[in-house]
Amino acid sequence: MMSQIKTFEFKKEQFNQIRSYNFGLNWPVVYLIEDGKEIYIGETTNAYSRSNQHYEKLQRKKLERIHIITDEEYNKSAALDIESSLIQYMSAEETFILQNGNHGLLNHNYYDKQKYQAKFEVIWEQLKEMSLVKKSLIQIKNSDLFKYSPYKALTEDQLEVANKLLVEIRLNSEKAFIIKGGPGTGKTILATYLIKFFKELKETKNFEIALVIPMTSLRKTIKKVFKNIKGLSPKMVIGPNEVVNKKYDILIIDEAHRLRQRRNITNYQSFDKTNQKLGLDKNGTELDWIMKSSKYQVLFYDNNQSVRPSDVDYSKFLQLKATEFELKTQLRIGKGDDGERYINFIQDLFDLQNVADDKFCQYDFKIYDDIYKMVDDIKKKDAEVGLSRMVSGYAWPWVSKNNHDKYDIEIDGIKLFWNSVNHNWVNSKNAINEVGCIHTVQGYDLNYAGVIIGPELSYDKTNGKFIIYADKYMDANGKRGIDDPQELERYIINIYKTLLTRGIDGTYVFIVDKELREYFKNKTNFSQKKKEINSFVMSAYNMETVSVPLFESVGCGDLMFADSTIQDMISVKNSLISKNSKYFILRAFGDSMNKAGINDGDLVLCKKDYHPKDGSNVVALIGDDATIKELHREGNIVILKPCSSNSEHKSLKFTNNEEIKIQGVVVRVLDKLIE
Repeated sequence: MMSQIKTFEFKKEQFNQIRSYNFGLNWPVVYLIEDGKEIYIGETTNAYSRSNQHYEKLQRKKLERIHIITDEEYNKSAALDIESSLIQYMSAEETFILQNGNHGLLNHNYYDKQKYQAKFEVIWEQLKEMSLVKKSLIQIKNSDLFKYSPYKALTEDQLEVANKLLVEIRLNSEKAFIIKGGPGTGKTILATYLIKFFKELKETKNFEIALVIPMTSLRKTIKKVFKNIKGLSPKMVIGPNEVVNKKYDILIIDEAHRLRQRRNITNYQSFDKTNQKLGLDKNGTELDWIMKSSKYQVLFYDNNQSVRPSDVDYSKFLQLKATEFELKTQLRIGKGDDGERYINFIQDLFDLQNVADDKFCQYDFKIYDDIYKMVDDIKKKDAEVGLSRMVSGYAWPWVSKNNHDKYDIEIDGIKLFWNSVNHNWVNSKNAINEVGCIHTVQGYDLNYAGVIIGPELSYDKTNGKFIIYADKYMDANGKRGIDDPQELERYIINIYKTLLTRGIDGTYVFIVDKELREYFKNKTNFSQKKKEINSFVMSAYNMETVSVPLFESVGCGDLMFADSTIQDMISVKNSLISKNSKYFILRAFGDSMNKAGINDGDLVLCKKDYHPKDGSNVVALIGDDATIKELHREGNIVILKPCSSNSEHKSLKFTNNEEIKIQGVVVRVLDKLIE
């Protein structure tokens, strides 16, 4: 049974049609009420009764149509989940202005949840056909408006914090609150949620409330998000220096670990003037400014993400004697338990501890010996899922800042540039060809992060300690005046902890220093082999597929015997298949095409083509042997060239067309067996 959408006029005299509808009474449904501009999204077990209730509300009465989403397999939990997903995605889709409030959405598990999430994808396609939405789910998911929208389903610990804050404010007990949370625990999500939550509540809707964000780039991004949310304004997103312009009831501070003190900053004069304005001496900090300018302070804090000496020392936060909460549920990284395992794994590596758990079911973590391969894989992931970027610690001078023709980073012959823009770099036009620094990615999510650990960090295997090379760390404001090597080590390690926890689906790592690379590799026992075919379960709901035959034995090195026996049938997305063409899948062996992204053990999707263009990666039969190589022609000579980091592989030349038969061209490597 597939989900269906039935549309009715939203007029009281028409509601009897809903009553007589099969799912109009006593059945869980999800519904959308809209007029082409505004929309309300809800769920109920009685669509007829709920329609009458909505019609009594002036804001809802002006709407024109109600679309009821039904399914014979729906239960209450499924309806709540689909309602929540629709609110989150439609609020970020920008076709409609939502009339919904943002409280009440809760992430929870229930029986067969994966099946209903797949059904939601089908519903979304139906809504596109009805022109109720325009963008794809992946477009929305990669957007800032979705990532930072206040319409997000909360985890139980996030909702608990929100409710406890409300109790404290209702008690009128002016105080500070510190909400601690590691990477990916949803600190920014909860911060944006709280702003809208407090602006909708009767007790706090007239309060002076602002969201303080210390980092300029992230602040500009959130301003853009607030511009598109009903009831919010970009003026509500401010920098720490702006808090002194008025007296606030509530200040919510995201990334509070990046609030500054008077140390290694660029604008001492302006900093001193603000301190004087508030009656503070030169020891005053941005944290002090916030405390003096507001009644309630909600500070989101992670000491492991403090990356510069200018960051306010943790001892200053302890002096507040604030009420503390902690967010633990992992929202960013991986699925299931993978996120928590991965965070602990990174923590263990940098704490020089034995790795407790490095087995991730689906999270894609790799350590590379070949920088070319990592860069190539990140670019492929960006083409596949978007928002895949290379990032690094500040271990190379920023030469291109003043001369755009000169590169900044050179590793093993590959030449790279630092980020060419500071604001919203992760979404900038040329980001995939650049390397972002900590200040451009802190606070942002990526689908895949390619992390380059620079030469400023090494490992002493004799003493079991990290080595810091201060002369190779290029952030002048990040090291000026630091006399304690352990302090500098803490900042540099925090930078890499932060960078290594940006990737939602995977993190690829290249480590410049060989001793440190060996340390990482020796501490990890995970297998980077491809998962077995049977470990993947095909969902009949979330994609239309075709079955493509899998053949074994095609050489990406030595020639392999061409076995024409079908080994298995693999399900492949229709979107990868062109009509009127025939396809097959080969398992590759060897490393002769590794620079083309084809590695030992990969499954390679191929299309039959007996006359491919020069430069194509082709499947060629040579007698009874098969190989994948790059095709070139020189007159009557056919040349099959390797594309490899291994110099032992040589080109194959053929002057007689009878010796070689081209069978097809490579379409792509299937990164997962279900593509």
